[in-house]
Amino acid sequence: MTKLPSRVISTAFAALAASTILAGCTPSVQPDSDPAPSATTTGTAVSPAEPQGDPTVLATGLVTPWSVAFAGETALISERNTGNILELTGDTTRVVGTIEGVVQQGESGLLGIAVDDQQRLYAYSTGPDGNRIQRFSLTGESGSLALGTPETIVDGIPAASYHDGGRIAFGPDGMLYATTGDAGGRDNAQDLDSLAGKILRMTPDGAAPGDNPFPGSLVYSYGHRNPQGIAWADDGTLFAAEFGQDTWDELNVIASGGNYGWPLVEGIGENTDYIDPVQQWTPDDASPSGIAVIGGTVFIANLRGQTLRAVPVADPSTSADYFSGAYGRIRHVAEAPDGALWFLTSNTDGYGSGPREGDDRLLSVPLTD
Repeated sequence: MTKLPSRVISTAFAALAASTILAGCTPSVQPDSDPAPSATTTGTAVSPAEPQGDPTVLATGLVTPWSVAFAGETALISERNTGNILELTGDTTRVVGTIEGVVQQGESGLLGIAVDDQQRLYAYSTGPDGNRIQRFSLTGESGSLALGTPETIVDGIPAASYHDGGRIAFGPDGMLYATTGDAGGRDNAQDLDSLAGKILRMTPDGAAPGDNPFPGSLVYSYGHRNPQGIAWADDGTLFAAEFGQDTWDELNVIASGGNYGWPLVEGIGENTDYIDPVQQWTPDDASPSGIAVIGGTVFIANLRGQTLRAVPVADPSTSADYFSGAYGRIRHVAEAPDGALWFLTSNTDGYGSGPREGDDRLLSVPLTD
């Protein structure tokens, strides 16, 4: 694991402070021109959380699960290849509905899901004309849920058989955030007129909030290759995990209007025009997908490397790995309503060494401070 220089740590962490400053002024960040805003830590003192004991298997036989979200106490799971939304009922699952028009090829398909405070489901998927975000009402009760008519709130996000991003989540500000990959077009990431290679921020209806860094645009940060994890610490700091190409994978702290360098920089570039990651590691060690921040710990699901990585918010230059190789490729992590850490395996996605008996699975492990 690479230990970051103290200069990088001190200048690369706490998006909350940077976002607050930038939200009230006209953004000056432009591609390849003015220096990017820095992200620095707010110094939160929340104790780290750690997994305790062996995980419990909650469900087996899933088909390329990609994301888990909660409608109240009910867990919902997206399956990339089938387009199905499942709900967990006891130790089994049932199909809530199938997203129509999903185009599945390589890494594309039904990806991230999120649920708002009105119990509406949001889904990021690849359609015939690119990636899109759709909203659905959830009808019925737990155990008999159904999807309502789809409403597309954002479409035209560049898509490909790889680098589709796809994670969506509601932030503490009530806005919906989405990660998008460069869709194989490296220059998309630096193009503010493209929705590819970005982290997007929008209202629940898909509109650009008035305090976004680029007026009238959904773009919140740019210069990303293929981010698949976003989550917030208790102090509002936004973390994102990102697949690198062949040199460095990254854990970033996201600042409003920030440029994270791709394709001009991969990993720590020490160039003041771009924001460096707070941690980097080689893709062979742990290729990152979904993340969750619970207490004072960033938990990172890793595909290649097959490990659950725990990064202390207070010192993001360090980490500890759990369950390495025990369950295979790990796609997503989430905090369950009871405070446990849930994670999805991804051994049926056509990558790695193939499925194990019972794959894919949803697992749960308790946490302690």
